[in-house]
Amino acid sequence: MTEPDHACEVLVVGGGPSGAAAAYWLAKRGHSVTIVEKNSFPRDKTCGDALTPRGVKQLVDMGLSTTLTTFHQVNGLRLVASGRELELPWPSHAIYPDHGFVVRRNELDGIVAANAVAAGATLIQGCEALTPIVERGFVRGAMVQPEGGEPYELHAKYVVVADGADSRFGRSLGTFRTRDWPFGTAIRAYWESPRHNEVLIESVLDVKDRKGNVLPGYGWIFPVGDGTVNVGVGLLSTFRDFKSVNPAHLLESHAQSIAERWQISPDQALCDPASGRIPMGGSIGPIAGPTYLVVGDAAGSVNPFNGEGIDYAYETARMAADVLHEALSSHDASVLQRYPRLLDDEFGQYFKMARLFARIIGRPALMRELTRAGMHNRSLMEWALRIMSNLLRPDEMGPAEIAYKAIDKIVRLAPNA
Repeated sequence: MTEPDHACEVLVVGGGPSGAAAAYWLAKRGHSVTIVEKNSFPRDKTCGDALTPRGVKQLVDMGLSTTLTTFHQVNGLRLVASGRELELPWPSHAIYPDHGFVVRRNELDGIVAANAVAAGATLIQGCEALTPIVERGFVRGAMVQPEGGEPYELHAKYVVVADGADSRFGRSLGTFRTRDWPFGTAIRAYWESPRHNEVLIESVLDVKDRKGNVLPGYGWIFPVGDGTVNVGVGLLSTFRDFKSVNPAHLLESHAQSIAERWQISPDQALCDPASGRIPMGGSIGPIAGPTYLVVGDAAGSVNPFNGEGIDYAYETARMAADVLHEALSSHDASVLQRYPRLLDDEFGQYFKMARLFARIIGRPALMRELTRAGMHNRSLMEWALRIMSNLLRPDEMGPAEIAYKAIDKIVRLAPNA
């Protein structure tokens, strides 16, 4: 870890996926960047640990392709529901690879942060950004508190807010969640399993509570390749009894339901379950101020279709870095106001469609019928996988792209939800 200066061009609050990626792209262009991360690596996060092709591309672009090959590669998705299984490879694409990886977050996040340091960024671990420094209405850094040390001011021309789903620093700048939009909760733990080397990740589409009720969300089993599997449940807020669900009980039910198939002992998890609440679908705003930008989970950039967040964290960070580079090069802070438009152009309509989908499947009876119909139609599920994993092809108009365009025309007429 490099000893910090008390001034830099860009201060990045948070060293997770979005913060480390933003720092990498800025440092690579020669800018002075300091990351302040309140924990110390390695540190864990509530996550399924799966990297889809979108996330893999971003890591490869950051020069980490060789590092990725040391982890467990997965080539597609197994869907389980209604007593049936469908095995689907990752869709072919002109831009994204045809494979993903499963990498524990307590390894991945440190690797990406170290990569930013190798590009020239400064990383301060075990140091919390307490409050923004505001001068004449402009954010110019943060008061930071090193663990066991005295607080000091760290000044910067610009600030990237990347402190995750529970973004305290963002809220201190006035960010808020659109409360009537969907959000999710997730819980996961690790179990030993002889199937840890499976080349497919698995999604259970009819995850059930202790009473056997199907709930809107999905259960997952992601093989880590190190003797363990990551088992978890993601649940959407869009059904009537959401607040009454106990996530720990739901994880127990899910583990018991897959115990025989995955050869795990449900009562012998290797760690205590980790859980968290996830803002989704671009539900956090404002994401740009005169001298700051908000990225990743702090901006609610999680896909409501499937709960993916890491790939969008990397992508929003890269967009933010592009904008900040232009602002620093041109000495024009007004460039930062392009950032919300960039995100809206890239994800706005897609996230709107996903939020409406989350509301539709919030009706258990409808969820059951959609799942049952889909599991009996492989082609339909292949199209759904391409849409829900955001792997639509820009260079080819296949069935999934045609279906998406048709739905998009309807969604454009619908109110925001």
